[in-house]
Amino acid sequence: MASESNASRHDDQSLSPFGIARGAVNELPLSREELDQYTRYFHATLYLCLGMIYLKENPLLREPLKVEHFKRRLLGHWGSDAGQSFTYIHFNRLIKKYHLDAIFVSGPGHGAPAVLSNSYLEGTYSEVYPDKSEDVEGMRRFFKQFSFPGGIGSHATPETPGSIHEGGELGYSISHAFGTVFDHPNLITVTMVGDGEAETGPLATSWHSTKFLNPITDGAVIPVLHLNGYKINNPTVLSRISHDELECMFKGYGWTPYFVEGSDLDTMHQKMAGTLEKCVTEIKAYQKQARDSGKAFRPRWPMIVLRTPKGWTGPRKLDDHYLEGFWRAHQVPITDVLTNPKHMKVLEDWMRSYKPEELFTEDGKLQPELRELAPTGMSRMSANPVANGGILRRKLKIPDFRDYAYAMKKAGAENGPSMELFSKFLRDIMAQNMEQFRVFGPDETESNKLGKIYEAGKKVWMADNFEEDADGGNLAFAGRVMEILSEHTCEGWLEGYILSGRHGLLNSYEPFIHIIDSMVNQHCKWIEKCAEVEWRVPVASLNILLTATVWRQDHNGFTHQDPGFLDVVANKSPDVVRIYLPPDANCLLSVMNHCFRSHNYVNVIVADKQEHLQYLNMDDAIVHCTKGVGIWEFASNCGNEEPDVVMACCGDVPTQESLAAVALLREHLPQVKIRFVNVVDLFKLIPHYDHPHGLSDDEFKALFTEDKPVIFNFHSYPWLIHRLTYNRNGTKWVVSGYREKGNIDTPLELAIRNGVDRYSLAISALDNMPFLGNKGSSLRELLLNTQIKAKNSAYFEGVDPKETTDWRWPF
Repeated sequence: MASESNASRHDDQSLSPFGIARGAVNELPLSREELDQYTRYFHATLYLCLGMIYLKENPLLREPLKVEHFKRRLLGHWGSDAGQSFTYIHFNRLIKKYHLDAIFVSGPGHGAPAVLSNSYLEGTYSEVYPDKSEDVEGMRRFFKQFSFPGGIGSHATPETPGSIHEGGELGYSISHAFGTVFDHPNLITVTMVGDGEAETGPLATSWHSTKFLNPITDGAVIPVLHLNGYKINNPTVLSRISHDELECMFKGYGWTPYFVEGSDLDTMHQKMAGTLEKCVTEIKAYQKQARDSGKAFRPRWPMIVLRTPKGWTGPRKLDDHYLEGFWRAHQVPITDVLTNPKHMKVLEDWMRSYKPEELFTEDGKLQPELRELAPTGMSRMSANPVANGGILRRKLKIPDFRDYAYAMKKAGAENGPSMELFSKFLRDIMAQNMEQFRVFGPDETESNKLGKIYEAGKKVWMADNFEEDADGGNLAFAGRVMEILSEHTCEGWLEGYILSGRHGLLNSYEPFIHIIDSMVNQHCKWIEKCAEVEWRVPVASLNILLTATVWRQDHNGFTHQDPGFLDVVANKSPDVVRIYLPPDANCLLSVMNHCFRSHNYVNVIVADKQEHLQYLNMDDAIVHCTKGVGIWEFASNCGNEEPDVVMACCGDVPTQESLAAVALLREHLPQVKIRFVNVVDLFKLIPHYDHPHGLSDDEFKALFTEDKPVIFNFHSYPWLIHRLTYNRNGTKWVVSGYREKGNIDTPLELAIRNGVDRYSLAISALDNMPFLGNKGSSLRELLLNTQIKAKNSAYFEGVDPKETTDWRWPF
């Protein structure tokens, strides 16, 4: 590890956000003229921030404020705006000076006015939204649209130029930022981290991302921890601990923290300018050292702790109650301007204190000398193509997935390693896309039978190595696999990676993917909104492979049995989400080939990692997956006739148990006409007018009939199938699935507990064919007796009966 800087400390240990600037970097890089210009530019951004929150008319205060100039509903957040804008404009100076490639991530995205105001002043906003032009009328529209029906939201939403991170749900800014700089060696992502956000678990873990950042192949992140002291109405933890404790914490994480603290503008400008410049020069020095020598190492990357008052530059008090520097500045700082003339005057005086008449020309454009402070073209953080990653996205080079096919002899005749075959396909995708494809996972890639990918790219590891690591550790400075035991960090890295123009895959144990339920939910909302923004270019799909599934978590027990992530995903927009449950290896290959070629979706693929029976040759698998649902003729015996019962399934283990149930019925009641239907694409069950993949009513009836019983065996919770098919008429559906019954079981015993086993399914079919009368009674007794024997085998022997573990399709 590189030596630690001793320059991050300073003598003043005050925790106050007020006063003359404090910090260890003492350079004075700005001239008097520059100080004045940066103060004016800063004031211009803050004037726009207040205008967005309050006004719909009179944008430059050319007349005294009146009630009719205000929005009727006042929405937005003021508290973090000044600190974010302050950071943004000072990094603009360094972009120009060092010709940097940079983007800005707003962790506290509720401070969107800061990001929007800078985008507007740089001219980007008017370029992508010509009606929000750089004049008085354009400014009026710019103000009115903010947090207004028909306009834009109050956070750094997809409509915000330069944003890849909305910042509504807190905790993901650092992981998103690191995702953007992997394989972008010249990129610096400046990342504001709110001190409230810093209290979240995902954010706390993501500080460890430096252990995975290679100074040769990757860019850099400059986190700016914004200690403005308060959340909605509580103090923040990190703002109330000593400098020593805070500094030790970040040094322990592996960072070099530099403090910039205070409220006096002149000295704060100098301190921030010098400190940010020191961060940039340190980053460049580390990268040069590594790149010139060809030897990667782990620097103590620089970061900034910025302590300013919450609601900085606002009134210190309002009616003897604290405003600036207190939690009351968090949202709309003065809430009753529509009904309190005194407070309206306070707001007007506040806005006029920024001297808008000196900031903007008569026609409403930023003064030319201030305009010169910002970068131009794609050097603007609001116009950097990295933040509109679809511009940079290149198609993956994908080998022919058919070359990895499982060689079928007979349907259901032998077990095959589905995940290991996919691992070879994944390896070769990685090998052909070494600068734009990574695999992410929370310490489960090898366990999930994906170890073949290490032949193309090892696991990134920038921390220390032990001798034992050479014996199968697969660690490397320059790797393609990202593993840390934090689902949040892995998901954040992947989201940042694809939002900045690349491709990837997250693999995870099925039961613990719930840890990122809400995070995936936020990404779904992001890409759904992106599709509505015409200048946003589609990005690669977020691909999530779930394995170590519920039906093979018999050995780990009840805590590892939860397939409910599918319920979470199914709630999202049909324009965004896709769910696939391939039953065998060739279907898995076909599905993954499709998902890797798609864009702007969240694709969830469920496939167990253990060996399972193989059913379809590659040609049949392609046809089946293209349709998403279909009749398996080899398992049916009704031909073109109306079946007596439809045996349907979705998922690899449910498919095997359904086939075994069909075999029992056909063996003992050959006169019963059975149709076997397998579902790969779960959303085929939804009506076509509710989902683009859905079947029409005629297509649905052609598969499942209009009035025959359907015995549906499902991988996940059975009520999800009822939800998806609730609007279908006529057919009687009996759905089996996981019902929260589990323990340390054998695989068959777990299936029996939840009614997805072959015996329960066959009995259900018998019970729903009343025309049989008493003809199925002896078979029913046989099935019950065999089921009891299977449970006894589990209880007394600890294993399932050989006739079930060695079962093969008999017809």
